[in-house]
Amino acid sequence: MPLPFDPDDKPVIWTVSVSRLYDLFRDITLEYDNLATIEPINLGFDEAARHIRERMATERCDAVIAAGSNAAYLKGRLSVPVVIAKFSGFDVMQALARARRVSDRIGVITYQERLPELAEFAGTFGFDVAQRTYATEEDARAQINDLKAAGIKAIVGAGLITDLAEEAGLTGVFVYSAASIRHAFDDALEMARLTQLESNRVRTRGAVVTDTLRARHGLNDLRGESAAMETLRQSVVLYAKSPATVLIQGETGTGKELVAQAIHRESPRSLGQNRPFVAVNCGAIAESLLESELFGHEEGAFTGARRGGHAGLFEAANRGTLFLDEIGEMPLALQTRLLRVLEEREVVRVGGTRPIPVNVRIVSATHCDLEQRVREGRFRADLFYRLAVLRLSLPPLRARPDDVMTLAEWSLKNALASLGARPHPNLHAEMSACAPLLRHYDWPGNVRELRNLTERLALFLAAEPLQALTPAFVLSVAPELGAAPVHGEPAPPAQPAQPARAESATEVLARFGGRRDAAADYLGISRTTLWRRLRSEADG
Repeated sequence: MPLPFDPDDKPVIWTVSVSRLYDLFRDITLEYDNLATIEPINLGFDEAARHIRERMATERCDAVIAAGSNAAYLKGRLSVPVVIAKFSGFDVMQALARARRVSDRIGVITYQERLPELAEFAGTFGFDVAQRTYATEEDARAQINDLKAAGIKAIVGAGLITDLAEEAGLTGVFVYSAASIRHAFDDALEMARLTQLESNRVRTRGAVVTDTLRARHGLNDLRGESAAMETLRQSVVLYAKSPATVLIQGETGTGKELVAQAIHRESPRSLGQNRPFVAVNCGAIAESLLESELFGHEEGAFTGARRGGHAGLFEAANRGTLFLDEIGEMPLALQTRLLRVLEEREVVRVGGTRPIPVNVRIVSATHCDLEQRVREGRFRADLFYRLAVLRLSLPPLRARPDDVMTLAEWSLKNALASLGARPHPNLHAEMSACAPLLRHYDWPGNVRELRNLTERLALFLAAEPLQALTPAFVLSVAPELGAAPVHGEPAPPAQPAQPARAESATEVLARFGGRRDAAADYLGISRTTLWRRLRSEADG
């Protein structure tokens, strides 16, 4: 067993399992109490992924341990490392021996891949074994029914398989042993230890990247539970493993830079390395300056050139990621230089002759149709195909209406917190009442527009804590929501720009069950002031 960590900084490990594997995880956890803070999560697949992503927005987790199909599902959907608990050959031998006591004919069902040694083992020891694989629960159920029809009475497999086997009236033999689970715990502890050592090493040598060169957002910031967002998160995890260029396309406000940062954070260029993420908006810098910003310049290269020269963004992003936002706005002359850098992996500063090697991954983004610009001769075709080895198309907010309310409530809570204000205890119910108004708006500015709207609402709510969040109030603050919708169903009619009736102190006190301290705290006043308001309302 590995040496214990610093007791003041024990790693945090979550185990994810269902069925009988949950009990085995729980029993082994007791042996590791002095080495890590371990929490069991009795969920699987999509429920587990959603639960972990929500918690990781505010909590720390160093590793997740899961097994079988559940682990494979989570590995492509989480930013935290997933350690897969695997059964050993000895586990299989022991399980077969137990199954043999029940029946001479045994079925073995494994996730996606067969066990190549099993046929030889069965032949050597005279076991009649039928081996199957599965990919989904429905697939596993079909395999079990097929084996049952063939006369098999005992099934060896993981928790899902044994549960389904017993559901079908067969004997399920669980394949995992305590020793295999301990091995997974040891792997998770070692992973956390190496990450901790690497982090300390980077800090010691003074090479921690400055805040301006760091990706602040990760996979957990890509919020939304719609199918489109789930697909996007899976693509981010997959693309992060590759060094190839990525082109992100999407309307304004869909979160293109957020996705670029998540790709960097999930990639080997970031994990445990603290390597730079450098972003530049190609449409926001004058053409005369963009060249020197990207490639750098030597002293005296042009009037006003910095003394001693200046390293460009390619050099600043060396060994990291360079994000080229609004790549479609890059002038043709610079497109030629960019293509050469991508092909040669070296830059030459403006006014210089010496090539400087760079190891940079390029992620670019655009809101325009680059292929159309290629056809019009405004964008180089060879550069387009060089930038678009991997492509991502971000869905607009109107294409995922189920995410609108979740994003709105989350953004409003954050906006209120930034103003030092507390959300109403019944905020969720109030937001639900505004759902038709928010869901039927077209959101041309997408998530950015939604966030700006919630910041505007938060400002009014913080200024008047008694104000209820009603559709009329929302329309008074954001009259654009009353415009003609695109989804057919009319939005609620616009109301005059006046706040809805504020709750009285008596109503607030009733909401908090007569607790004057809670009511005063909610209203942002002293208990004495609350008493005066209550008395005034009673006299009135």
